[in-house]
Amino acid sequence: FNLKITKKEMKNILKLSGIGLMMLLATVSCQKNEKADPMPEPVEESTPEQPMTKASFAKEEHDFGTMKKGEVVQHVYEVTNTGDKPLYINSVQPACGCTAPNYTKDAIAPGEKGQVTLSFDSKNFSGAVTKTAQVFMNAENSPVTLSFKANVQ
Repeated sequence: FNLKITKKEMKNILKLSGIGLMMLLATVSCQKNEKADPMPEPVEESTPEQPMTKASFAKEEHDFGTMKKGEVVQHVYEVTNTGDKPLYINSVQPACGCTAPNYTKDAIAPGEKGQVTLSFDSKNFSGAVTKTAQVFMNAENSPVTLSFKANVQ
């Protein structure tokens, strides 16, 4: 069996193989997981332009209860700047691609409130699910881990 492959054809084969592997990993990484997700390594912390302050979340956990498979739900977590310097939410990093974050991008003045919203797409899940996201900010207690759970039917 004699098969000749040009350099260009080999590059295309390798590209397609890489794309296929990435798609497989993306699919597998968001499958049903009854345990809490492991935390990713901290990526963003406060910068010298952001002096440390204090922050407090009204609630760090949420229970969506029972939901239908394929339903997309969201919860708003409220954060209060309890320090004396502006609070900046630098990033929110979910442990899974099925969780989409949105958060207050502007400075949160002392005594004021901001929000972190987590949206969960349940299409690839069934049964008990627990998901987490880390909130990185210029606060002494950063990162803060927010979590939610749901029973997907």
